[in-house]
Amino acid sequence: MNKTLLDVRNLKLEFQTDDGIFRVLDGISLEIRKGINLGLVGETGCGKSVTANAIIGLIPKPAGRIVSGEILLEGQDLLRLSEKELRKIRGKRISMIFQDPFTSLNPAYTIGDQISETILLHQEVGGKSSAIEKTVDIMERVGIPQPADHLKDYPHQFSGGMRQRVMIAMALSCNPSLLIADEPTTALDVTIQAQVLELMGKLNQSREFSMLLISHDLGIISQTCDEVAIMYAGCIVEWTSMENFFSNHQHPYSQGLIGSIPQISHRQEILKTISGNVPSLLNPPAGCRFHPRCSLVMDRCREEKPRMQEISPGHRVACFKVAG
Repeated sequence: MNKTLLDVRNLKLEFQTDDGIFRVLDGISLEIRKGINLGLVGETGCGKSVTANAIIGLIPKPAGRIVSGEILLEGQDLLRLSEKELRKIRGKRISMIFQDPFTSLNPAYTIGDQISETILLHQEVGGKSSAIEKTVDIMERVGIPQPADHLKDYPHQFSGGMRQRVMIAMALSCNPSLLIADEPTTALDVTIQAQVLELMGKLNQSREFSMLLISHDLGIISQTCDEVAIMYAGCIVEWTSMENFFSNHQHPYSQGLIGSIPQISHRQEILKTISGNVPSLLNPPAGCRFHPRCSLVMDRCREEKPRMQEISPGHRVACFKVAG
């Protein structure tokens, strides 16, 4: 049994705005074991990126506020650490790849300077020259051709795919235990998406880190992850192995997601859809947040929030109809 690397327990988070309080995370729990990749899936606006930012300590303050919960990295509660202590963990023990590499890289600094700065900050190396050597090595590992010739290039001189490779190089340069990838292929075309995902898969196998991969695309998650957590409106509604999910998905929302995927085996005139819209987190529905869109809704669903229950080994669902 793999030891737990990251354990997020009953995390509640809200944002104060001029319109009121947005209850973005409503008691979510996540567990990532060492050597295991977890996919976090859900529609846009369900709280996936906020979850990632909360883990790494990047929630904007004072607007954002963690109401309750714990974020344990190998038993250490990150929510109890100072900003100075968190900076020592970011990039070293936890690294993150953001959605858009162009806005994540500093346009005023060279690629070599940005990667080597991360190495100098988090590793004990013999000065700048040693950091540059490590920079060239990691650039080569992520598939950047002739890396030594590109150290003095700026981000705008790289293509979108190569900029994302630079971001991956920065994220992995200090051998983190956990890599968080937040929609890492969203800004890339389909061909480059496949290349980046293949690269991440190879690096994941060879460097032995765990990964939290965030996406709204089940196809991308299925290629990379061992387990999947389905998120809806700030809640985790189903969690199981990747293999089991496609053959035995149980939550009505999961069934809607699978049903909306085009089937190559037969022609469909009209794709299946989930009726309604994601609720506003300013005033979310009482009880189960999915109940206004659910075809299996019961009176109990409108009044009481279902908790995650194990319906079979390693398979948990938050639904009264499924888990009772």
